[in-house]
Amino acid sequence: MTGAAVTSSPATRRTEGPGPLAGVRVVELGMLLAGPFAGRLLGDMGAEIVKIEPPGQPDPLRDWGKARYEGRSLWWPVQSRNKMCCTLNLRVERGQELLLELARHTDVLLENFRPGTLERWNLAPDRLLEANPRLVIARVSGYGQTGPYAARAGFASAAEAMGGIRHINGFPGEAPPRLHISLGDSLAGMYAVQGILAALYRRDALGGTGQVIDVSLMESCFSLLESTVPEYDRLGVVRGPGGTGLQGVAPSNIFESSDGKRIVIAANADKVFGRLCAAIDRPELADDPRFATHIARGEHQEEIEGIIAEWAAARPAAEIDRVMNDAGVICGPIHTVADIFEDPQFKARDMLIEHVDPEFGEYVGPGIVPKFSDTPCEVRWSATWDEGSHNRDVYGGLLGLSDAELEELREEGVL
Repeated sequence: MTGAAVTSSPATRRTEGPGPLAGVRVVELGMLLAGPFAGRLLGDMGAEIVKIEPPGQPDPLRDWGKARYEGRSLWWPVQSRNKMCCTLNLRVERGQELLLELARHTDVLLENFRPGTLERWNLAPDRLLEANPRLVIARVSGYGQTGPYAARAGFASAAEAMGGIRHINGFPGEAPPRLHISLGDSLAGMYAVQGILAALYRRDALGGTGQVIDVSLMESCFSLLESTVPEYDRLGVVRGPGGTGLQGVAPSNIFESSDGKRIVIAANADKVFGRLCAAIDRPELADDPRFATHIARGEHQEEIEGIIAEWAAARPAAEIDRVMNDAGVICGPIHTVADIFEDPQFKARDMLIEHVDPEFGEYVGPGIVPKFSDTPCEVRWSATWDEGSHNRDVYGGLLGLSDAELEELREEGVL
């Protein structure tokens, strides 16, 4: 990997655990969700993340969302865990020079600005790669770096709409709802991480160089459309929303229990359907011509799901869950976050882990995905709240600037 060792903590470069990306240094530019989410995932896996914010114009994630605890947003501490927070004004020449110097000691530069922003700051990929030919540059934007929409501002809501996933969500005849998470941002962040890991592999294992990864929120959403593209191309079919189920795939839906809880039962594969029929004491349904095959069940979806709905409505959710899982039928209750906190599987898999915030103390945040057998990941620290809290660690420890030089840069508005 690139870069010299840093002597100050927590900027000390780790070449051994925790996490499989220990020793990889990432400079994260940009704000809000897609880029910072990608940075969080890389940091979870052990990469050293240097998060850059403009001085006096911090990432809105620091104050994002309606919910407050001790007067603070709960978005920031999770999305910025394991990150070193630095300030840097990229609109001025001295700030640009410092970023280029950082790039020489860095493996990955991650940004999610509108296309053309880095170029306006004289920090185009060509210049960055000239400073460090091994640098992997991941660029996340609404519509990609090229094409007629490139210059558009892009948010997840519009990307989900234009990428096609909004249209197939919800109920027929109704306006398609949001998922109430920024799905497009998260998808783009995950694709950015995927691209970064592939580019690092090519560079290090195959003797390649750095390169640019171009990730579009809209294309990330579009990539999930499964068979809808060839269905339209060959058959002219425009798939629409199907409510709680999937048209032509049955039984696979949400069913309500006698105690008013909702639970997913999915038995759309032939063998699983046979097990379902036995579990509800209706074994004859498995051989019924209306339900014996995947195609037949799709054509008689209302009938078979009506039978299951009647069975479920007579039983409490706990019994449904037990009977289905004992029979090997796919089944799961629709959890609220409160349910998740009580679910033993989440606890057993360390998906609810304690963080320690430097201001308001302990809180529970989401665990790390995926799990690694030999290089387990961990939350090394929660986010810090002071802007530029790691300026001295990074600019002093990594780039060798003195305290006097750092103070001068602060007075000049560079840091």
